[in-house]
Amino acid sequence: MSSVPHTSTPPVGKTPPATSTRQPPSPSAPHGDRWYSNLRRIGFWADHAAIIGLVLLVIVFTALNPVFLTLGNVQSILVASSILMVLTVGQAFVILSDGIDLSVASTMTLGVIAFGIAFSQGAGLLISMISAVVASALIGFLNGILVAKGKITDFIVTLGSLSVASGLALVLSDGKPISVFSVDLINFSTHGLLIFGFPFIVAAVIAVLAHVLLFRTRFGTHLFATGGSKEAAQATGINTARIKIAVYTISGVLAGIAAIMLIARVGASEPAANTTFLLNSVAAVVLGGISLAGGKGNIFGPIVGALLLTVLTNGLTLMNVSQFYQPLAVGVVVILAALLSRFQK
Repeated sequence: MSSVPHTSTPPVGKTPPATSTRQPPSPSAPHGDRWYSNLRRIGFWADHAAIIGLVLLVIVFTALNPVFLTLGNVQSILVASSILMVLTVGQAFVILSDGIDLSVASTMTLGVIAFGIAFSQGAGLLISMISAVVASALIGFLNGILVAKGKITDFIVTLGSLSVASGLALVLSDGKPISVFSVDLINFSTHGLLIFGFPFIVAAVIAVLAHVLLFRTRFGTHLFATGGSKEAAQATGINTARIKIAVYTISGVLAGIAAIMLIARVGASEPAANTTFLLNSVAAVVLGGISLAGGKGNIFGPIVGALLLTVLTNGLTLMNVSQFYQPLAVGVVVILAALLSRFQK
């Protein structure tokens, strides 16, 4: 009699446990390990160059000079950075559209002179302010028309308008500064809320509005598309010429606002253009992570970049470093930022 192998059967109502071939999930990397991995990537440093550089400068200058982090000096830094911040926002709009505005400092100077002439002729403060903004906006608008409709390279157009605006400022003022005395302007430049002077508050409000315009409106979407690829944007029906005209006009308007802030700070309309504002506005944009090829970036990065450059200048001044070395330091920082930008995500 042959034996039948015994096969065990599971009890009624129960099924044998299934054999799974799935591997157990690997535990996620600890938070500290992720941070360490980020710190090893040069792209991380490139993406956060402005804020990292600002923190390092604050630490270094505080260690070298205790006066640096005092309340009075912090207030001075914030107020001093406000004009550059406003100009930087305008420059950021232009560069995001794959352009550049070399005339921004001269446009501001023309606005300064327009304000001074109107004020000296007896116009009120409001009319003088409007004159500054309109004069600067006109230069920006003409830049946009020539770039968008005239099909001229933005570099050439704004280089030419740089000379035009500077020349007009000198001609209209006869090369002489115009004294501007206004109690309201003095109060604006010297008062504020807590440690934030009114000029800084104005710059911060402009930055927030610019952020909303870029990331919460159709205009912002079309701007990024135009900067990313003009041909592709046109293929989707975007009026890229209108975008170009708009961004250069925005840059002009903001140069006019910066002109008012400059007059409030110095108490006079100076006809000589300060090219440092031009160089630093481009530098702040680069430090803030905006691609010079357009189509990528945000507003708050350049704002931090403008603050970083102001902190750098302020710290070197407190250390009694000659002003001749300050542009050298700014240039080195900008070159390093441009080098790091190659590794941005």
